[in-house]
Amino acid sequence: MRDGTDSLRVGLAGFGQSGRAVAEALVAGKVPGVALSVVSARDLEKARAHLDTFAPEVPVVPLAQLADHCDLVVEAATGAAIPEIVDAVTRKGRELICVSAGGFLAVPDLEELARCHGARVQIATGAMPGLDMLRSAAEGTIHRVHLKCRIKPGSLANEAYVLQQGLDFRNDPPREQVKVFEGTAADAARAFPRHLNVAVAISLAGIGFERTTIELWMDPDIPGAIHQLEIEGDEIGLSLESRNLPSSNPKTSRIVAPSILAALRGRLAPILVGS
Repeated sequence: MRDGTDSLRVGLAGFGQSGRAVAEALVAGKVPGVALSVVSARDLEKARAHLDTFAPEVPVVPLAQLADHCDLVVEAATGAAIPEIVDAVTRKGRELICVSAGGFLAVPDLEELARCHGARVQIATGAMPGLDMLRSAAEGTIHRVHLKCRIKPGSLANEAYVLQQGLDFRNDPPREQVKVFEGTAADAARAFPRHLNVAVAISLAGIGFERTTIELWMDPDIPGAIHQLEIEGDEIGLSLESRNLPSSNPKTSRIVAPSILAALRGRLAPILVGS
């Protein structure tokens, strides 16, 4: 499926802030051997207008046609779009790199679907520390995986789960930290599918959704999301913290687009770092 230049042809599903940043980087040649070949988005006309400013030769197509024009698809949309994107890509046997892993819970047969059609799905996880170590520890015995997330109130105040708990900070943000959730990763991802992609990633890398525990806090005194990961096992104990900075869209971490580019770079790199 490579073109005449032997570039890895990438299709982009989603053209928000992160998607545009990835597209601009690929068009500028920042990942050698990887080329942007096609884009799809919820609003095709808006995507076409923006793409025309720096890559008018790249086609914009409906999602159902995206996989016909590329070797690999990058998802830069939302968790709600994951089922449709997964179906459109994996059924055509293409590779898929995702960032909105929270949407995976709506595709319970994802592994079977990918295997049946010869597809492969990867989660790009630049926002979450320690996943290589977690995957390695999972080859032995892990007793506990716990993630504490602190997120700015503005990102959580309108979420239905928060309001259902009687926590209304839409007009008056809290002045100190407030816990809004504690429970399993499965329940966390269902309650906060846009915010806890990291909960899905660590569950898949480690001991599963029901044994992985999550705390979620509103914190008015941080510039961006902070994730604190704790692992206890026979082979290793681990405590790690990541401090994410917001992009121009305050609901998206700045590291999302670089994590996609790093995943694409790894596809062609002659030396790979990480297990």
